[in-house]
Amino acid sequence: MTISRLSLAIAASVMGTLFGCHPTGPASIRAGRADYNIAVQQTNDQQLLLNLVRLKYRDTPFFLETASIATSFTFEASGSSSAALLPSQADTFGLSGKLAYTEKPTITYLPLRGEKFVTQLLSPVELQTLLLLYHSGWSMDRLMRVIVQEINGIPNAPTASGPTPTQAPKYKRFRKVTALMRELQLDRILTLGAAGEGEDARIEIRIAPEAQADGRVQRLIRELNLDPAASRFTLTRAVAGGGGDQIALVTRSLMASLFYLSQGVEVPARDRAAGRVTVTRDASGEVFDWKSVTGDLLRVRSSEPRPEGAYTSVRYRGAWFYIDDSDLDSKSTFSLLTQLLALQSGEIKPQIPLLTLPVSR
Repeated sequence: MTISRLSLAIAASVMGTLFGCHPTGPASIRAGRADYNIAVQQTNDQQLLLNLVRLKYRDTPFFLETASIATSFTFEASGSSSAALLPSQADTFGLSGKLAYTEKPTITYLPLRGEKFVTQLLSPVELQTLLLLYHSGWSMDRLMRVIVQEINGIPNAPTASGPTPTQAPKYKRFRKVTALMRELQLDRILTLGAAGEGEDARIEIRIAPEAQADGRVQRLIRELNLDPAASRFTLTRAVAGGGGDQIALVTRSLMASLFYLSQGVEVPARDRAAGRVTVTRDASGEVFDWKSVTGDLLRVRSSEPRPEGAYTSVRYRGAWFYIDDSDLDSKSTFSLLTQLLALQSGEIKPQIPLLTLPVSR
């Protein structure tokens, strides 16, 4: 008696599938790279949000970067087959197999600390960084409000560049100036650019000559005490001066920008009542609403239950803090902050010891 050719073909096909269709190198990358990418991005956002919340509570911020991710893949396959050839009965076949897949990632975390990182964290933002972010597509209004603390003597809530103050900050005139800049930027009347080379290199705000008579241009020139006959104004980083053909900026450090935006964190009422955060009051003694300063830049809400529809969220001090996924202004400012953090923190050399975690799945 002979074994059916059809039965043999089926058996060979099944065994070939079992041993030949396991993930290999390219398939492993497709299976895991996107997941790691998403996980790192999401946890970076959570860490930044956590540090903003910490600053609101006057807690110490801490940055822990993912320095490296290494992973190995192991595939194990085994199988067996059996056949029974019985006279006068149908032939019977048996197949069994096992395919095991193991991934072993090793993740290395690097605390960002040391003199170089702290220096970059506390150093005022360079004008070149402002120009770089401007040419990356960010609006003048958002850049100025996050990075600049003062322009030609006009304050942008300077007391908010540190722990939450007890008295309301001065900011309204600055908001008027940056709103004018944004309007003129949208109409392509105002631009930011570089001029000159070497020691003569400078960064300028330029007004389109044909728009000199525009009422908004004239208001901006009056607010900043600029020369009405000039169309190019050199930016300088200075604590005083400005006017004529000069615009003097006091830029914030990255830490000061973090403090400034942390004022947009809304804490639970129980923490305010318990004195865990500073309550700011205006000149009449009423509680000051920080949304008038940062509300259209960054708003971090709080909730007792885990929020639904959050762009990013983190649990801290018994409550959930989050940015709503539909709050596009907050998401934009948060994205700007991540870019500023990357630019200011730079490439930090590893500090020993490293925290390396092998993870089994």
